Order: sequence, then C-alpha cells, then structure tokens
Amino acid sequence: MRAQIELEPFAHRCRVYYEDTDAGGVVYYVNYLKFMERARTERLRALGFAQSAMAQENLLFVVHSSEARYHAPARLDDELRVTAQVLELNRASLSFVQQVWREKDATLLCEGQFLVACVRADTFKPRAIPPALRAAFAEAGDPGTHSNAGD
Repeated sequence: MRAQIELEPFAHRCRVYYEDTDAGGVVYYVNYLKFMERARTERLRALGFAQSAMAQENLLFVVHSSEARYHAPARLDDELRVTAQVLELNRASLSFVQQVWREKDATLLCEGQFLVACVRADTFKPRAIPPALRAAFAEAGDPGTHSNAGD
C-alpha cells in the first residue's frame, strides 16, 4: 500500500467582475460553476494538457453530472481561490471535488463534485483517458488517482 501525502489541492485564482453578479452585487449562483470549470481547465493546463490540443487529438472532457452546495455569497471585486482535486480516476471519467474560497477572510463560499467524462471529439462516445494524462495526475499526487487507475 502506498502512503498518501497530504498536498494542497490545485488552486486557480480569479476575481469577481460586474458581469458575474446580480443587481445587488452578489455572484449569481450559476457563475460558481463557471469558476469551477475554469479551475478544472487550468488544472489540466498545469499538467501540460491544453484542451485545445486535446481536441485536435479527438479528445474532449464533458461534464456528466454536478452537485453544488452554497455556503456564503461572493461579491463584486472579491478575489477567489477555486480548488480542483481529483477524487476518483476511472478508465473514462474523472470525479473532481472543488471548493470556492474568498481569499481575504478564508471563507468557504461554495463546494461541489463533478463527474467529467472523457469522450471522442468526433462522436462524443466514451474513450479511455490517455495514459500520459493518467500518469500526470498520479505524479501530481491527486488522492483519487491510485486506487482506481486500472479500472
């Protein structure tokens, strides 16, 4: 059995803009999903896998399902830290756990789980996650990349 080392999850920083808020200056609930999508995209980019390049290799990641819990509101001009950590890595899907934090007071604003499927870009049929990407997640220390890597 391999020992797990507690690592900080990948984090993407962003700021709340006027376009992200409602008339009261509070982030509209669906925009948290956009912030989390950006963090997943930047997570892949940090591992060396740009989605534009993967699409040229007939590979896309699509959200199969999502769940979000809202704890506190973000407001105009807040700086956010959005985490993206792999909870489970299967043959053709990834399960991410994500959180959105307000930086100035370390308040958890929103958290969610996302099942992301790996599909062929031309047919949208499931395909295996490439070994290089699987290895990159494991090397980065995501906790869900060891137990189900061979499924």
